[in-house]
Amino acid sequence: VQLQASGGGLVQAGDSLRLSCAASGRTFSSYVVGWFRQAPGKEREFVAGITWNDYRTYYTDSVKGRFTSSRDNAKNTVYLRMNSLKPEDTAVYYCAAKFAPWITTAQAMAAIAPREYDFWGQGTLVTVSS
Repeated sequence: VQLQASGGGLVQAGDSLRLSCAASGRTFSSYVVGWFRQAPGKEREFVAGITWNDYRTYYTDSVKGRFTSSRDNAKNTVYLRMNSLKPEDTAVYYCAAKFAPWITTAQAMAAIAPREYDFWGQGTLVTVSS
């Protein structure tokens, strides 16, 4: 599956953005999708994830209450709505997919390491100015 992330940009602190991750090549419906980010000089970190069957979402602590992930399997697209953006949210954001048709929700929520994911988009830059 090929992933295309989009929606990044330059915003001010407190603003909102919605990132999209469009999949092509095969149906998205059996994939757990994660959002990761990588700031300059830092390791890639997990931000949010969404399961494919029950649409369960989960987030890293620093974005809870501000970011919301959703998906539309019919459109083969996953979204990350980011509200109340902070300068520390500045990073390249990546979406990634893990083929997991039999995974439990608990297993999906535990899969937050980049190595757990099979396919990656090219990344979209989010810059938040103070």
